[in-house]
Amino acid sequence: MAPIVTSLASIVKQFGIGAVLAAPGGETITYAGASGGVISDYVDPTPGIRYRAHIFTSTGTFTVTDPALTSVQYLVVAGGGGGGEFGGGGGGGYRSGTLSVTPGPYTFTVGSGGSGDGNGTPSTINSTIVVATGGGAGGDGYNPTITPAPGQPGGSGGGGGYDPGQPPGSSVSSPDGISPTSQGNAGGNGTAPNPSYANGAGGGGAGGAGSSAPGAGAPNAPGGPGGVGRQSLIAGPPALTQPVGTPGPNPGGGYFAGGGGGLAAGGGTQGSGGAGGGGGALPSTGTSGTYSTGGGGGAQRASGGSGIIVVRYQIAQLTATQKATGGAVSYYGGKTIHTFTSSGTFTAPGTFNETVEYVVVGGGGSGGLKQYISGGGGAGAYRTGTTPVSGPQSVTVQVGAGGVVSQLGPAVTPASADGTPSYFGAPITAPSGGGGGTYPTPGAGRGGGSGGGGAGHESSGGAGGAATGSTSFPGTIGATPPSSWWGHVGGTGGTQPAYPAGGGGGAGGAGGSGTSSAPGGAGGVGIQLPATFRDPNSAVGAPGPTSAPVPNGFDTTGKFWVAGGGGGASYDTPGGAGGAGGGGSGAKGNNPESNGGNGLENTGSGGGGNERSPSPTNQFGKGGSGIVLIAYPT
Repeated sequence: MAPIVTSLASIVKQFGIGAVLAAPGGETITYAGASGGVISDYVDPTPGIRYRAHIFTSTGTFTVTDPALTSVQYLVVAGGGGGGEFGGGGGGGYRSGTLSVTPGPYTFTVGSGGSGDGNGTPSTINSTIVVATGGGAGGDGYNPTITPAPGQPGGSGGGGGYDPGQPPGSSVSSPDGISPTSQGNAGGNGTAPNPSYANGAGGGGAGGAGSSAPGAGAPNAPGGPGGVGRQSLIAGPPALTQPVGTPGPNPGGGYFAGGGGGLAAGGGTQGSGGAGGGGGALPSTGTSGTYSTGGGGGAQRASGGSGIIVVRYQIAQLTATQKATGGAVSYYGGKTIHTFTSSGTFTAPGTFNETVEYVVVGGGGSGGLKQYISGGGGAGAYRTGTTPVSGPQSVTVQVGAGGVVSQLGPAVTPASADGTPSYFGAPITAPSGGGGGTYPTPGAGRGGGSGGGGAGHESSGGAGGAATGSTSFPGTIGATPPSSWWGHVGGTGGTQPAYPAGGGGGAGGAGGSGTSSAPGGAGGVGIQLPATFRDPNSAVGAPGPTSAPVPNGFDTTGKFWVAGGGGGASYDTPGGAGGAGGGGSGAKGNNPESNGGNGLENTGSGGGGNERSPSPTNQFGKGGSGIVLIAYPT
């Protein structure tokens, strides 16, 4: 077989001597060194170039270790705007280009999606070097007691609401000064006043403006669709479906920052979300923007999707191909690893015949609603093992979304607080985590892969949610039971004077219970990934314990942990800590107030419980999305 590197000398000259990468043909190549994020190694066959991409779905550090690496291409997408009552949220700002780099750390801040009526937050490289502005919130509707809010400006502007044909939000220029400074497009215009037939406009997208609400308040007029996002082929082979983003008008996926759809209140068709993760409008609660896309939230105050940062650089000139496709592909320890941070397809050709190792983690549950002393969300279920895969075969992979509650809602926590399942084909499913309980009684956490924590109460705290179908983690990393998964119950809520809520269960341990004047219950601990997936250059998972003894299968790096439970809220003591593995911390409700923390994306961790946050119209304590990992011999 011909060497995979066509000119090793030229690679050494161009990039310097760095780490060694095992290539698909069994050869090794020398490449410029950097670490951080989820690694995706792939070949662009037309020029015969192997690229390495680093994918950040949550805030982290990209560290350049080789002085020969002097520039990277980047994609920076901010969090999408939340939907308004009538107008769809605007997509997060979209920035791409080439950046000069030198050895050392770079802080990559990934923006969160805005809650209902709230703008998304920025995504940045080192705060100011590259800045993508959060998407603008959608506009509201007529209310005789308040001044109606128009669509808000942002990376892409929010759609206009109703009465009196509210104007849309505009797209603002990026403040970083890198040309071009354009980040997106404006939202559409809402309708003129008509109490019976009100319509909202779509939020703007990175690739096109949001559509205005047609019909000027006519019966059965539709809501305005969100603007289309933009495509980026930075994270995977251009001839295949990208491992990040969503489908769009062109093949290959990789669309980001679509606008949210506007509301049709007079019986017409609801506005659809724009390609690129935008959420659609619904008569009750709109659809949230897709996580890790910067999509705007749909009308009826749905949340925007979180943002993403990807950087890539060339590592070799070569001609090899990999055994299978799907997700972000990397090579470590003699194994080929496929990392799915969003849903996709694992495609094995006819030549493929391997026993693959897998980890599947469901989406985490949300902390309880914003009404008082809520329990932490439970982590998504954790499954690991091996299974034979023979080609030709296409295996559907679903990465579950984290739970989110987008409005104050009733006292009983709704099912939307639960995450959604992840699976590697239908037989290998990891259920979602249960949502945290909410005051008043019964205030119980919801059941799930791990259960949500119970709410606090004056006299009788809510019960922790059950770990439905789960088996308690035995303490040694290995295959989960064939008909079960690892997860634990949520903690019980406490009583006055602090009313501390229980923490959500984690894959590795139960959620802590609230006790009288003590802090909120801590989220249950997660689990560290098996050694196969602990590539030191990768940042899969979240921080965790460093003192676990090596014989049980953990290492002492304190990295690669997933599926921690969310901490419970408390009235006037600190909220409970999030469980190791990415769980969100619980809120503190008094002197000073705080918000429930979000579960970390792509860990399946639970969100922290809420306690009358300083921004009562906003949603905090969202569950983290899940993850699916596949490995086989290179």
